[in-house]
Amino acid sequence: MLVGSKKEFTINPDFKMTFFTINNKIITALVMGCIFLYSCENDATKVKSLNKKQIGIEEAKNIILNYTIGGKAKAILTAPLMLNVQDSIPYVEFPNTLRANFYNEAEQIESKMSAHYGKYKQYQSKVYLRDSVMVINMGKGDTLYCDELYWDRNRIGSEFYTDKPVRIRTKTEIINGKGMESSQDFKNWRILHSVGTISVPASKFPN
Repeated sequence: MLVGSKKEFTINPDFKMTFFTINNKIITALVMGCIFLYSCENDATKVKSLNKKQIGIEEAKNIILNYTIGGKAKAILTAPLMLNVQDSIPYVEFPNTLRANFYNEAEQIESKMSAHYGKYKQYQSKVYLRDSVMVINMGKGDTLYCDELYWDRNRIGSEFYTDKPVRIRTKTEIINGKGMESSQDFKNWRILHSVGTISVPASKFPN
């Protein structure tokens, strides 16, 4: 178990996460316990099928992920818990919140992102975010609020996107809509289907 200490990793542009600290004893005990309870209520054929689908889970706590290109920081992600799930399609999961800072060419923070949950399927380039998702442009102050969002680094100029309801707060407006595309710095965004705009007094934004 990694408790009380942060672990820092650097990710190459291929974004393959292969750096987890394993807590297999606890995971194995939980899996075997579930199989035992399951076998009490199901026939032998179902239990045999379940055994074939054993899933390996590795975990790391208090992590810092550095994503760099050409030695320059492009994003730094932090999370209290990260799970590496070796399913038929392996994936990385952040079940207890995550935050990310995105950097420009001068390695200054240009936008921030946070969510209660994140999931990244290995061998893909996109991250799925859900539950209280927020993206802030640090220069303009424009702020996105939504329940589901994707970040795909291969969609140059529209790395963030969703087809779900969104709300964008600017300095003078609140704009509601469904579906949105945005650059990673959240300077250039587009709501696909606007459903209304509300004028509001100018105000400060969260940091």
